[in-house]
Amino acid sequence: MPSDPLSQKEIEDRLRELPGWAFEDDRIERTYRVDTHRAAGALVSHICVVQDELNHHSELTLGYNTVRLSVNSHDAGGVVTEKDFALAERVEALAPAHGAA
Repeated sequence: MPSDPLSQKEIEDRLRELPGWAFEDDRIERTYRVDTHRAAGALVSHICVVQDELNHHSELTLGYNTVRLSVNSHDAGGVVTEKDFALAERVEALAPAHGAA
């Protein structure tokens, strides 16, 4: 069952609770910076576990010392839904353990 799209105001309100996240091209996104490539890889691995648990997956890009997520809900037509914020909140909770800023 597809999720309902969030309104622009709902997205803006939710983003206030997630510093560093932005809304761009019908997606929410954030880039995390860590100290090393190994730390970035570990963060990606941890994010993959969360995405599988939620059965909701982002575009995930690994750089030397960066990890970038960009997510929307394909089952809702490529718009932002509550599922995207659930993923963002879970990632925000785990990122500090990897030294992410």
